Amino acid sequence: MKSMKISWLTFFSLVALLCASCAPEMHLNTQGAMESEIKGTYRVIFVGCNFTDDLETIAFLQKEDSRYTFEPYLPDFQYRVEKGVPASDALASAEKFLKCTTSFRRSQLSSIIAPDGSVLGYEVRPLYFPLTYGIDDVLETNYFIRGDKVLISIRQTQRIERIHRGGAGDVWGGR
Repeated sequence: MKSMKISWLTFFSLVALLCASCAPEMHLNTQGAMESEIKGTYRVIFVGCNFTDDLETIAFLQKEDSRYTFEPYLPDFQYRVEKGVPASDALASAEKFLKCTTSFRRSQLSSIIAPDGSVLGYEVRPLYFPLTYGIDDVLETNYFIRGDKVLISIRQTQRIERIHRGGAGDVWGGR
């Protein structure tokens, strides 16, 4: 009977440990922003532009004085970081970076909002000519806080993924 108590105790200890390591992540939201809001110094994260028409191309401006560090959920070779960039230069370099694709039309600026309502940084997203892909916004981005990091998930929308896999019929209403 004593060994049974130990195994139950061990079981509950393991479950508690697993639950603690899988602590829920807090999802962050974005909202439209104006260029005039961007002040101070930033850490600029450039994602993509690894080949011609790399659709998973986007830039992020993280406030240098933020308690959180932005971290794309990607291999290191798929992004690069510049630190200590003044606001005007940060936005200009992000927009220049996005122009690496031939279908680039314009950028869209959004602020990334902390749980307390403050702005942690900005997302500079490319919008494309709708004729090229059927839509202008081809990316899904999600932001989660884990500890002192803002994890960034970036992927193409399902519609665009189907086009690249040869299932364009699904996109335009066929099949």
